Amino acid sequence: MKKLKLEELGRISVDEFKDAEKVPVCLVLDNVRSLHNVGSAFRTADAFRVEKIYLTGITGTPPHREIHKTALGATESVDWEYVGKPEEAVSKLKSLGYKIVVIEQTTESQSLHQLHVGPDEKLCLVFGNEVTGVSEPVIELADMAIEIPQSGTKHSLNVSVCLGIVLWELVRKLKFAGAG
Repeated sequence: MKKLKLEELGRISVDEFKDAEKVPVCLVLDNVRSLHNVGSAFRTADAFRVEKIYLTGITGTPPHREIHKTALGATESVDWEYVGKPEEAVSKLKSLGYKIVVIEQTTESQSLHQLHVGPDEKLCLVFGNEVTGVSEPVIELADMAIEIPQSGTKHSLNVSVCLGIVLWELVRKLKFAGAG
């Protein structure tokens, strides 16, 4: 076994990424305050070929040194848009046929492993503020809520870790269903 060099990984260029088929998923960052979490969201969205990221409320936007530090150029490959109010971004995606899925602990949350994804389904995943979570107006617009089962003493994961886990599980399910 040997570690692969960057040139051996066979990664696509930014231009090829822009033209490549994407998984039918958009992300909404609902008032995410940490610029490192924003950068991580871009990098993870690039890794899984997400369609677009909507940055809302107080969420920082590129170009920014702290976002760039974590994104490592993914702000150039992943499409993004800033929308002032998270509920406006979610309403727009809902009108375009996206199923709105908040990643939040609610009275009706399903465990991530119970999430069923149809092969032609388009999803909008909403990740909330590091302290207050997904905002109430967005929860009211949601079609469903999912959470990651946890058994430790903390009640939540860092938003960038959560985003990675949810996207991996979702993409795995989409690939298994023959989509993407």
